[in-house]
Amino acid sequence: MELDQKTGFPTAFLERMQTMLGEDYPVFLEHFALGTRYHGLRVNPLKISPEQFLSRHRSLFSSESLTPIPWAPEGFYYSDEDRPGKSPLHEAGLYYIQEPSAMSAAQALVLPDKTHPLVLDLCAAPGGKSTQLAGKMMGEGLLAANEIVASRAKILSQNIERLGIPNALVLNETPDRLAERFPDTFDCILVDAPCSGEGMYRKNDIALTEWSSDNVKMCAARQAQILESAARMLAPGGRLVYSTCTFAPDEDEMAICHFIEAHPEFQLVDTGLENYFTPGNAQFLPDGMHAVPGLEKTMRVWPHIVRGEGHFVAAMEKSSKVPGCPPAYPSFRLGSGTLDPGYKKLYREFCEQTLTPSATDLLEAGCFILFGDELYRQPACTLPTDRLKVVRSGLHLGSFRKNRFEPAHALALALRAEDFLQTVPVSLQQAEHYLRGETLDYPAEKGWLPVVLEEAGGRYPLGWGKSDGKRIKNHYPKGLRRL
Repeated sequence: MELDQKTGFPTAFLERMQTMLGEDYPVFLEHFALGTRYHGLRVNPLKISPEQFLSRHRSLFSSESLTPIPWAPEGFYYSDEDRPGKSPLHEAGLYYIQEPSAMSAAQALVLPDKTHPLVLDLCAAPGGKSTQLAGKMMGEGLLAANEIVASRAKILSQNIERLGIPNALVLNETPDRLAERFPDTFDCILVDAPCSGEGMYRKNDIALTEWSSDNVKMCAARQAQILESAARMLAPGGRLVYSTCTFAPDEDEMAICHFIEAHPEFQLVDTGLENYFTPGNAQFLPDGMHAVPGLEKTMRVWPHIVRGEGHFVAAMEKSSKVPGCPPAYPSFRLGSGTLDPGYKKLYREFCEQTLTPSATDLLEAGCFILFGDELYRQPACTLPTDRLKVVRSGLHLGSFRKNRFEPAHALALALRAEDFLQTVPVSLQQAEHYLRGETLDYPAEKGWLPVVLEEAGGRYPLGWGKSDGKRIKNHYPKGLRRL
C-alpha cells in the first residue's frame, strides 16, 4: 500500500476523496490530516441531568471546557488538558467518554411511544451507543446489546454496569443467530456496522494500516449481511438506523441503495440531524446505479464542516403492512420470577437491612432470574435467552454464599444514594483511596454499605463496603481497582 508522504494516508484513499469532494478537497485535507482532534463526553441522564452536571462539576474541568455538542443534548466537548477518565465521577457512571460525531447515530433512533419498547443495538461494543440509547429509554422496556467478539462483549458489559443501566441484556451472538430467534420482534434497531474506519484515521492507526480497496468491499459485503439480519428482526412499523465511521460510498450511500432495492418494505426517513450535517450524495454512486428515493435524507458528517470525525447515518422505517408478516413480539413476555424460599429469605433480609422500601419494591417489579448462585433482575418485559450466549442477563443483584447474600457491584451503581438506608460518604480525595482498594475508617453498624461520592451537592454511589463496626472493608471489584 502506497502512503502519501505528507499525511501518511493511503494514496488511493486520498485520490478517491479528491474525486468525491472536488474543490472542497483542500480544506477537507487540511482539517482531516492536520486539524484539531475533538474530545467529547456524554452525561448519563440515569444519574444526572446535563444542567445539574454543569452547575455542580464544571469547576473540575478547565475554563474552556464543556461546550455543548449541538446534535447531542447530553454531549459536551472537553479540552486536551482535561482527563475526565481519571475522575471518580467517571467510575460513578456520570458520563461516558465518546467521540462527538459518534453521538449522532443513537440520536437518530426515535423510540416508540409505548410502555415496553424493545430496542436492539446489534453491533454494540464498546457501549457508547448502547449507553446513549439506555439514557433515552430511562429504564423503560428492554435494551438488547449484542457484540459478536467475546472480549469486546465483556467490555460492553462493564460499561453497561458502570453507567447503572438496569434494563439491558448483553449478548455475544452472531446477527444471523439472533435473527433466527427473534423475527419481527424489535421496535428499534441500531446497526453501527463494522467498517473500514476511514473517518477515524486520526484516532485509529489499525484502521489506517489495514486500508485497501479490497477491504472496503469486504466491509460492504459484511454490512449487507448484518443489515439482512436486522431487517428480519425489526417489527412492522419499526425504525432501523444504520451508521458507519467511514467515507467510502460502498459502505454508505451504495450500501443503503442496495438494501432498499432488496427490501421495498423499507423507506428512508428523516434522521432529525438535518440542521447539523450534510445530506448523502447520489453523485457518489457509480455510473449506472440509481439513487433510491430519499437518499438525500441520509447524513454525512464531514470533519472539515463540523467539530468531529467522519461518520454516516441513515434512518429507515419498515412498513406496518408487510404481506405475510406475523404479529410483532412473538417472543415477548411479561412476568415475575420466583425464588426458592431459602434464597428469598436471605435476599429479603439484605433488602430490609440495606435498602429503602421503595427501592426494594422497584427491584421486585422485575423478573428474578437465578444462574447458579447468581441472582439477576430482568425488566418486566424480557426475551427468552435459552441456548444463547448471554454475558449479562439484566441487573446483577448479587450472589448467594453459605447462608448469606452478597450484593453485586452493579446493584450499587444502578441505585441512587437515596435508595439506601445508610451510606459511607467520601470526598473526591477519599474516593481515590477507595478506588485503589483501600480500607476506609468509618464507624457504622455492621453490614453492607454503599460508598457514596459526595461532591458539590451531588451524591453518587461508587460501590460496596462492609462494616465491622469501626472501619469499612473495601469490596470495590479487584479487576477495576486503580494502581
